[in-house]
Amino acid sequence: MSNGEELLREHGLRVTKPRLAVLEILSEGGHLEVEEIAVRARTRLESVSTQAIYDVLGALSRAGLARRLEPAGSPARFEARVGDNHHHIVCRGCGEIADVDCAVGERPCLTPSDAHGFELDEAEVTFWGLCPACQGRRLAETTT
Repeated sequence: MSNGEELLREHGLRVTKPRLAVLEILSEGGHLEVEEIAVRARTRLESVSTQAIYDVLGALSRAGLARRLEPAGSPARFEARVGDNHHHIVCRGCGEIADVDCAVGERPCLTPSDAHGFELDEAEVTFWGLCPACQGRRLAETTT
């Protein structure tokens, strides 16, 4: 039995070829858009619809095997890094996303000034800026 099969069963999910393919793709790293996952899945499977990929990603996210990111103004992205309360930094220029470890090392990483009676267990933070490549492009544009 593969590691993917074990993971799916441990999280109460049926083992299917599309689920195994998407788990494998996500385990390769990155913050992937649905269409990119679908293209990669089609190289591993005979046929799979984009809707099937959405369904698989939804099931994996609900089971805690994938994490959905939705940076403002960008399509949803998915990653396999889950359960560690890490954050993200997004480039305003090209949309590149990088992981940023928890600010204080424990959950939640931040405490709001007023929790309104909520018992907090997680903080999701998105930092915004320009990646090194976009900084270079901006500098080149201003010097020419």
